Amino acid sequence: MVTLLTILLAYQKYTSREKEPFPDVKFITSTSNSANLSDFDPNTLDKEQWQKLGFSEKQTATILKYKDIVGGKFMSKEQLKKCYAISDEKFRELESFILLPEITENGKPKGFNAYGKKEITISGKFNPDRLSANDWLKMGFSERQAEAILKYRNYLGGSFISKEKFKECFIISPENYSKLEPYLLLPAKTPETFQNPAKNSTVKTRVQYYSFDPNQLDLEGWKTFGFSEKQAITIINYRDRNLLGSFKSLDDLQKCFVISAEKFQEMKPYIKLQEKQQEKTDFSKTDLNTITFRQLIEFGLDEKSAGSIIGFRKKLGGFINKQQILSTYNIDQDRIQKLISIAPLNSSDVHRYSLVDAPEEWLKNHPYFKYSADKIIFYRISNPDDRKIWKLLKLKPEYEERMRLYVK
Repeated sequence: MVTLLTILLAYQKYTSREKEPFPDVKFITSTSNSANLSDFDPNTLDKEQWQKLGFSEKQTATILKYKDIVGGKFMSKEQLKKCYAISDEKFRELESFILLPEITENGKPKGFNAYGKKEITISGKFNPDRLSANDWLKMGFSERQAEAILKYRNYLGGSFISKEKFKECFIISPENYSKLEPYLLLPAKTPETFQNPAKNSTVKTRVQYYSFDPNQLDLEGWKTFGFSEKQAITIINYRDRNLLGSFKSLDDLQKCFVISAEKFQEMKPYIKLQEKQQEKTDFSKTDLNTITFRQLIEFGLDEKSAGSIIGFRKKLGGFINKQQILSTYNIDQDRIQKLISIAPLNSSDVHRYSLVDAPEEWLKNHPYFKYSADKIIFYRISNPDDRKIWKLLKLKPEYEERMRLYVK
């Protein structure tokens, strides 16, 4: 009994004591490596690089898997933050070093417009002469654009010189320039004394000219005169297409836009246009089934009329009579009437077939037969006789008359 009483008294004394404060618990964390961090793009990091940032192998695998899930690329810091393998504390440690845009209110990465196109962001006034490729990337330019901007700066001698010169950088669109212009720490105008050191330091290769006829010069010939291959092709196309095969005068050559005024003056003393008299076509001896586009132009037709006649003749396989030429669409009727009254028509080489023997492809492509082609092909299987096929077709007289022109 005494023993039980002693235990009860001791318990009462223990429970009546004031509670002692529980000691603070401090979790031991790994030493922060933020002092060793530098700017990084999380889209370019591999497994080992994520681990160097302090993530475990399992966390790294989760981050890389998450990147694949969101489309193979993190579009914003906010998106990266949602990866559950990155704690809030770790994200705060890395945030200022992450080369990604923030997030806008509408849920799209800041720095991107409604169409997903990256926009330029400027934090304040800046001197573009002092920016590195990485600085241009942070501003919103692509890697390729940043490289082109630096190349252009080097071309100018290492400085953009003025806003005018900066604007001439082809990679910077007018829209982007208008955004950048108020923040550029550059003079507005280019000094009159400015001379491009890149141009001045380049020893100009002197072209060895010789007397030449521009109508006879081929691709390699133009290239030997200092033109690029692309420029040479443009000159030849201008001559052959726009001028229908030849420069008629020096003025024709000078009008070619890839030949600068300076270049033309260099070449001018050596240009020897052969002033041979253009042979005139004797249209009384020119077959209307072989007359060319150029000859039709020479006769006075416009390009539309000439093209229509050549095209229709090709589809028919040749004209059988002159009336067909007059039925061509989009032509100068009066001019054509005059032409067919002068020029002969030889139809002896035009292909003609029987309905039974005509090739299927020919039937289906010929303007006069194509709408009846399937019927002809079907009827001649069981009725290999032209007279029976004509009866079965039951064509309007004018259609049958046209078709019979090409039936032997």
